[in-house]
Amino acid sequence: MILGALSVVLLIVAFEFWSEVGDRDQTITQNQNRLVQVQAEVLAMQTQVADADKATVLIQSRMDRAKAESDRHQTDLDKVKAGEVDLQSDLDKVRVNSTAFQTQMEDAKVASLKHQGEVEVADAKTSVAQTELDEAKADKTQLATQLDQSKAMVEDLQAKLEAAEKLIAKLQVKA
Repeated sequence: MILGALSVVLLIVAFEFWSEVGDRDQTITQNQNRLVQVQAEVLAMQTQVADADKATVLIQSRMDRAKAESDRHQTDLDKVKAGEVDLQSDLDKVRVNSTAFQTQMEDAKVASLKHQGEVEVADAKTSVAQTELDEAKADKTQLATQLDQSKAMVEDLQAKLEAAEKLIAKLQVKA
């Protein structure tokens, strides 16, 4: 009888241990599944960070090209302005000569018209260069905005990655 009771008690204890082992195995399996999910999320976030880095490099190169073009337009504009000053000086000299030399008026008119045409060409070039400069500045501003957005995305993804790494570390500590 005692042996029967002891056998029942041992059987109950064995079933209890088996139940606990089953529960523990289930918990381990759930934790492993969660770890796999978190690792997949981390990989996805790392891919997003890499993509954002690539986009940032692309935007930076575009911004560099836009700045170089803007600098080139500014140089062209400075040259046109310098040419305009020279042309204005020439035009003033022609006007002085035309009053001094009434007999050479036709020649002075031809020279004045020539210089006036050059001034108009210079004005047209200045206008074109100014338009190109304004477009380059607008492109530069747009690229700076895109760069800021990319940087914000990178920071956001970096924060998510850090949070995921902390979660992995926490899960690994628990496991």
